Amino acid sequence: MSMQSHLAELEKKHQALEQEINDCLTHPAVDDLRIVELKRKKLLVKDEIERLRHNGHVSVH
Repeated sequence: MSMQSHLAELEKKHQALEQEINDCLTHPAVDDLRIVELKRKKLLVKDEIERLRHNGHVSVH
């Protein structure tokens, strides 16, 4: 898998986590721990994206 395609997959995963968090926030019955876990995963994905961009000097735009 090329770095570009790996970054694209990570960005899709980041966006999917963002959507899932937003969906959870609209349902008050959702466990707060679930939201915290999703936010943690989202941050880890973001950190990985930034690390790859920094190390590979990749511009996605």
